[in-house]
Amino acid sequence: MPETSQHSQRVPLAEGRELSVTWAGTTDTGRRRETNQDAFLAEYPLFVVADGMGGHAGGEIASQATIGELRGVLAAGEVTPGTIEAALERATEAITSHPEATDEGTGTTLTGVFLTDVDGQPRWMSLNIGDSRVYLLRDGAISQVTTDHSVVQELISSGRLSPEEAEGHPYSNVITRAVGASDLTVPDYVSIEPHDGDVFVICSDGLTKELTDYGILHFVTGQPEPAAAVDAMLSAALENGGRDNVTLIVVRVSLSGGDVSSTDEETVE
Repeated sequence: MPETSQHSQRVPLAEGRELSVTWAGTTDTGRRRETNQDAFLAEYPLFVVADGMGGHAGGEIASQATIGELRGVLAAGEVTPGTIEAALERATEAITSHPEATDEGTGTTLTGVFLTDVDGQPRWMSLNIGDSRVYLLRDGAISQVTTDHSVVQELISSGRLSPEEAEGHPYSNVITRAVGASDLTVPDYVSIEPHDGDVFVICSDGLTKELTDYGILHFVTGQPEPAAAVDAMLSAALENGGRDNVTLIVVRVSLSGGDVSSTDEETVE
């Protein structure tokens, strides 16, 4: 397994403060799939994972088209909900018009975070369509920032299924929202105020099929460098079966010259 590269970016803030972002990401076909239908983009300030679906080639078409359009957003230099949604509209058109798109529902999940400015203050914004996930590790605890768009999650939310019963449920892979599988789907957004020491884990379900939340917490806290944490989690996922493509990004945040201490999170309409 090749060594994962690590990158960092320093962001000057007001009053002499500085925010430092360090990240690493990787994708792997896994041990049971012939092709890799996942894709990811990890370039400051946008970190996203896409997990394609829809036939042998369809998933790769969808995930690559979506990541390609978002790469264009980065190149243009303005990453906002508006520019992201315009990119997703272009990706949807590209996916549905592709000659190899299938009737099986060619599409892709999309989840991740980006750093933006809200009223002169830095804010992380998560975005999510589908059942790939964003986790936040803060003060030694792990929480799932995103909510899965899946049949199983709807059953859990309605009280008809417990989280324990959801494990291995026959509909566990059925998602209710995707990029490209229908008309433009607007992501769910969550705004997160930066906190020194925060770590984001952005991943496809190929990781969460093989590692529990506790397992993710264990590897990230045991490996302070994002690249080492990525390699450790990928190795564990493959050793645990590698039943699906595995894609993950780890983003570590540091603040110096002062601290942004609030931990409030709010959904952005």
